[in-house]
Amino acid sequence: MRRLTPYLLALPSWMWLAIFLVVPMVAMASVSLQTGNAYDGYAMTFSFSNYGEALGRYSTQLLRSLLYGGLATVAMLLIGYPVAYWIAFRGGDRKSMYLFLLLLPFFVSFVLRTISWNFLLADNGILFGTLKGWGLLPESFHVLATTLAVVGGLTYNFLPFMILPVYVALERVDPRVVEAAQDLYATRAGAFRRVVLPLSLPGVFAGVLMTFVPATADPINAQILGGTGNTMIGNNIQTEYLVNLNYPTASALSFTLMAVLLVGIFAYARALGTENVLEAAAR
Repeated sequence: MRRLTPYLLALPSWMWLAIFLVVPMVAMASVSLQTGNAYDGYAMTFSFSNYGEALGRYSTQLLRSLLYGGLATVAMLLIGYPVAYWIAFRGGDRKSMYLFLLLLPFFVSFVLRTISWNFLLADNGILFGTLKGWGLLPESFHVLATTLAVVGGLTYNFLPFMILPVYVALERVDPRVVEAAQDLYATRAGAFRRVVLPLSLPGVFAGVLMTFVPATADPINAQILGGTGNTMIGNNIQTEYLVNLNYPTASALSFTLMAVLLVGIFAYARALGTENVLEAAAR
């Protein structure tokens, strides 16, 4: 019974994953190989051409999504790492308050937060409209419906998911290790590069996973902050499912995006090293 106890305790989570992850994935894989339409029904024909059709039609949007997700992830890392570092090593007794302030925007709906950025970045909104009225910006200046607006929205909405795992990794760094490096005549930059940064890589790995995947597949920011030239793959999947009712193409697009992301994640994990990956997963 002792040997079975861990498996019995894990059984509810396994059942949850099987019902709400494995079963839908199998169903979606089946639909991606079918042919037909929503009115006459679909039949399993093992039509792998659905994948070729989906890639041929939406390859530009897929590449754009990977680019936007990558740019946003890099921006989140450049912004989030210093913030996490400051909270971990300089936050003092107010660390909990700073973390609460980071999570405070999550009390507001994701869509409402994105719409607020649409209002803020509007051509004649409270920010740019005022600057144009003062003559500091030309009338033709705009940010909405540009790459900058979409990447900025992705960065803002997912930034806490980068900061929190990096903070957890930095919080576990023993300050005495840094002091020992400095006692051995390492500069502050050298101690950071040789001690702090390697020890924080598991947090960086987890942060990149938690931001790159949802940012690449997100349809909200491109729909609200972007224009027709900034459509991402999530918007196309949503349109194929809910508007065109083309379930095989939508399913094929979803699996293609998943496969591309998995290849990127495994390549990234291999670049960081297996030991760091396992440690990140354990954390």
